[in-house]
Amino acid sequence: MSTLPAGAAEAAAAASRGERPWRLACLLLALAGAFFFSSYGFANWLASQRAQVPSVYFGWERGIPFLPWTIIPYWSIDLLYGISFFLWRTRAALVVHVRRLVLAQLVSVACFIAFPLRFSFERPQAEGLPGQLFALLGGFDLPFNQAPSLHISLLVILWVAYAAHLRGGWRWLLHGWFALIGVSVLTTWQHHVIDVPTGALAGWLCVYLFPMRLPGVAMGVPDARTRQLSRRYGIGAVMALLCAVLAVGASVMLAFLLLWAALALACVARIYALAAPAWFQKHADGTMAQAACWVLAPYLLGAFLNSRWWTRRAPQASRIADGVWVGRFPTDAELRALGADAVLDLSAELPRAATEPGLAYRCVPVLDLTVPTAQQLEQAVAQLDAWHAQARRILVSCALGYSRSALVAAAWMARRQGLRGAPAALAALRAHRPAVVLGREHAEALQAWLDQYPTPEAADGH
Repeated sequence: MSTLPAGAAEAAAAASRGERPWRLACLLLALAGAFFFSSYGFANWLASQRAQVPSVYFGWERGIPFLPWTIIPYWSIDLLYGISFFLWRTRAALVVHVRRLVLAQLVSVACFIAFPLRFSFERPQAEGLPGQLFALLGGFDLPFNQAPSLHISLLVILWVAYAAHLRGGWRWLLHGWFALIGVSVLTTWQHHVIDVPTGALAGWLCVYLFPMRLPGVAMGVPDARTRQLSRRYGIGAVMALLCAVLAVGASVMLAFLLLWAALALACVARIYALAAPAWFQKHADGTMAQAACWVLAPYLLGAFLNSRWWTRRAPQASRIADGVWVGRFPTDAELRALGADAVLDLSAELPRAATEPGLAYRCVPVLDLTVPTAQQLEQAVAQLDAWHAQARRILVSCALGYSRSALVAAAWMARRQGLRGAPAALAALRAHRPAVVLGREHAEALQAWLDQYPTPEAADGH
C-alpha cells in the first residue's frame, strides 16, 4: 500500500513510465514568461522616469565593433528559454530549473531598481533582418537594466541545462552557439563589459543555490564551533562588501572582485551555519560542482594559498605505516614524489587538484577547523583499511595535514594496533608526525569513535 500523497504517487508513477511533465512545463513557462516581462519591464520603466541614470564602462569599450547580425544569436535565447522547460524528465528537475530562472530574475530586477544603469553609446542603424530585430527589441527594451546582465545570467542557467542533455558533436555545437550569445550582448551594443561578469556571477549563484542534487547530507548539527566560524565568515563578507562599495569610484573591476569575495564568504558562512559540508558540492571523487567552483572561487583560491603558506617549511608528508602517509592537500607532483596511487581526502573546501591516471581518490568532506564526527571517521578508516589491504600506497590528506587527516590517521592506527584509548592513539601518531594540531576536542571525538566502533580485539573481548 502506497504511503505517498495522491499527487506525489501520480508523479512517481508517471516518472516510472518515462512520461515527461508536459502540462506542468506549459504552466510554468506561461507563469515565468508573464513574470519575466512584467518585472523586467517595470524595472526598465522605473529607470526611465529618473532624471539622470549613470553609466559604467571602460574607455576601450568604444573599440568593440557593432555587428548587426549578432542580434540573431542575441534573440535566440528567448527560444532556448522556452524550449528549456521541456527538457526535463521529472517534475523535480523541472522545478529546480524554474527556481534558478526565477531567482535570476529576482536578483537582476532587484539590482536594476536599487542602482539603475544605462547603456551610453548611440547604436548605429542596422538594415534588413537585423534592423527589424533591433526595432522589435527597442519596442520594449529601453537602454536600462544593465548590471548584472539578465541576458548573461539566463545564458549561464540555460547553458548548464542544455549541456546536461547533449553529448558528442551536439554538445560542441551548443558551446559554440552559447558562446556567441554571450559575445552578442557586447557586439549588439546592448551591454557594457562590466555587465557580463556580474551577470555570469548571478547566474552561477542561482545554479549553486538550486543544485539538481547535493553530494551528501545537506544539513548537519551546528555546534558552538561552527556557529562561531559562521559569524567570522559573515563578518568577513560584510567587510568585503563595504570595501566593494568604497572601491566603486576608484576601480569598477576591483569593486567587482571584492563583491565576488563578499558573496563567496557569505556562502561559506551559510555552510558553517548549517554545518553542511555538502554545500561545498564536492563529490566523493574529489571533484567540485562547476557552479560551486565559480561562486566560491575567491574563497577556494584563498584556502589553497593558505594551505601552501602554513606548510611552506614542511611540505613533505609523514609516513605512519608501510604505504601510508599523512600530509597536505596534494598536487600531482607531490603524489609522484611519494609514489602514492590513492588519496583519502578529508577537505571539504578544496577541489581535487591531482589528475594522475589510475589514481584512486575518495573524499570524506569535513569542514575546515572542525572535528570529524564518529561517522566521518568510520567512513574514512573503512576506506583506508580497504586500500591498505589492496597494498595501495595511500596519502591521507586535508588542507594542511595537521588536523582532520591526522585524526583519521590516529583512528586507523588505533584500529590497526588494537588501541582502546585516544591518548595512546594520538601518541602513536605524534611519534610519526609531531607537528599535528590535535586538542581536547579531537581526543574526545576519537574516544567517542573508539567507543562506538571498537577495534576487532575490543569487540571480541580480548
